Amino acid sequence: MDASMDEVLKVRVFDVNAHIVCSLCAGYFIDATTTTECLHTFCKSCIVKHLQMSKSCPQCGNKVHESQPLIHLRADRTMQDIVYKLVPDLFENEEKRREDFYKSRGFAKQKKGVVVEKKAAPKLSCILNNPNAHQFKYDEQIGLCLERYSIQSIPVSGEAFDLKVLERKFIRCSIRVLIAHLKRIITKKLSIPTGVEVEMMCDNDELSDEMSMKQVNLVYWSPRGSPMILYYRLREPG
Repeated sequence: MDASMDEVLKVRVFDVNAHIVCSLCAGYFIDATTTTECLHTFCKSCIVKHLQMSKSCPQCGNKVHESQPLIHLRADRTMQDIVYKLVPDLFENEEKRREDFYKSRGFAKQKKGVVVEKKAAPKLSCILNNPNAHQFKYDEQIGLCLERYSIQSIPVSGEAFDLKVLERKFIRCSIRVLIAHLKRIITKKLSIPTGVEVEMMCDNDELSDEMSMKQVNLVYWSPRGSPMILYYRLREPG
């Protein structure tokens, strides 16, 4: 086999900027949106603002629609996932920017003497129990399938501990959920003894605790469809 086949292909972001930068704001795509007429892509906020003043595509000049151009816009999730995967920290920075924006508008502060309560996101402990978990609308949701990696038994305090299968292995959760959160839930649900560590895997690679579901999906799973399959197993002692 040619040795070059084993080399990792490295691509500089600069080399693909022309394909992932919005021509209206000159920034990386955020909420990438494509026109169905000419298939040009822009940030959602950029193209919506543009079409309020013009009915033509800002890139090629083709008419998008004579009277209702917004109906010919479609969210381009594949392109947005590619951008988030290529540009380091873009997703996290955008989430922080939006959070700061809402805070600056005082959504959770007092208004005319009335305290407006900020709705809390669902607790992670509810994810496997609540049959209506898919209805939470605070974050983008992702479907998961949590599979036992293999039949496993390890010694714990002189006795064998057998790793069981989750009764409910299909779940929906926020894209912000971390691998560490899933480990804690699995540990609790399967009554795994204290001191025994759980490993999470995708495509035979062990996942770090700090990875979010969004990152795992972009790095390992996209563009495969839902649910994203993650495996769990016990870390062998020693």
